[in-house]
This record gives sequence, structure tokens and C-alpha cells, in this order.
Amino acid sequence: MKKKISISIEEEKIDQIEKYAKFGSFRNRSHLIEFAIEKLMEKYQNES
Repeated sequence: MKKKISISIEEEKIDQIEKYAKFGSFRNRSHLIEFAIEKLMEKYQNES
């Protein structure tokens, strides 16, 4: 189940997110952010 949240991000990072979401292999900004969080979590799990 997905849950909506609110976050604050620097404007230039938002511009980058929108660019990658538009021209990359992501459906939208949420998809890109969720993917990035999953990769970060995998990295930390592998380090422990």
C-alpha cells in the first residue's frame, strides 16, 4: 500500500528530478524518488 507524504527539497534538485523523470525511464517524479530510496536502502543493508 502506498501512502502520500510531503517533503521539502531544494529547487535545483526538483528541476533535476523533473528532467530525469521526463526523459529517463521513470513514469513520474514519485517513481524516480521511490527508486532512489530503494537503492539507498539496499546500499545501507549491504554495508551492515
